[in-house]
Amino acid sequence: MSDAPEVKPPVVTPVRVVIALCLFAPFVAMLWVGSYAKTDPTLIGIPFFYWYQMAWVLISTALTATAYKLWQRDQREQRARAASKGGADA
Repeated sequence: MSDAPEVKPPVVTPVRVVIALCLFAPFVAMLWVGSYAKTDPTLIGIPFFYWYQMAWVLISTALTATAYKLWQRDQREQRARAASKGGADA
């Protein structure tokens, strides 16, 4: 039996930072109203205020899907690492 402490993977990894940024970006974009509270430029007659928000609906969907896929991959890799070490915890 070894007295060495069990080495666990870091809680904050680069992939998890990217996931957090993907989920945080839409909040910042929508809460910073001063950045889009204007009418110009218009897009096919729609003021900037409206089409900017509608664009973020699509962008948020893509970012959330990306975060979800990255999270799934991170969890798979974590389970694979645990299995290769013979550990049952994930």
